[in-house]
Amino acid sequence: MSHPEILSTLVLLWAVIDPIGTLPVFISSTRGRSDAERRKIARVAALTAAGILLFFIVAGEVLLRAMGVPLVAFQIAGGLILFLFALTMIFGEGKPEGEMRMARSVKETAVFPLATPSIASPGAMMAVVLLTENASHSLAHQALTAVLMLLVIFATYLLMRFATPIARLIGDMGASIVSRVMGMLLAAIAATNVLAGLKSYFMG
Repeated sequence: MSHPEILSTLVLLWAVIDPIGTLPVFISSTRGRSDAERRKIARVAALTAAGILLFFIVAGEVLLRAMGVPLVAFQIAGGLILFLFALTMIFGEGKPEGEMRMARSVKETAVFPLATPSIASPGAMMAVVLLTENASHSLAHQALTAVLMLLVIFATYLLMRFATPIARLIGDMGASIVSRVMGMLLAAIAATNVLAGLKSYFMG
């Protein structure tokens, strides 16, 4: 994997996992809890999200083939859904606002809404499957993608661990702005996926 490909993959994974957008969700869902409980919630959420995405890296394509879904169709559909997901980040109420409301009514905060859908979002699940397609990427390429994904989740974990001072620094408005900027980047990457899928379908 070349340096531009590594950077592109890292940007895509950062956009769909959205570590900064997870901050307001974490702060809201752990309000009133002790520091020890917050540390445990952050750890469990990160580990659960990593497990979910690793499962999709290993078995996602196999499941699609078992259901008779060609990967090019999944690439086009995944690109369209990623694009819609990006639009909600840009124009909708946004990830932080929507998921903070879910957090107020859910007790198992480490798993839901933190691990999923905040960290291991549907967009992230689709992205890791597309980024580790067996026909297009070597085993080393797929392993590097998995490492990059784990790095992004580790960054998410660190942000959750230091959520309180970071939240005071950027505020909810800052997190919302960053989430929308990442939505713009994700929209461009999603459009590229759709165009690449259409090219493969009509020329393959």
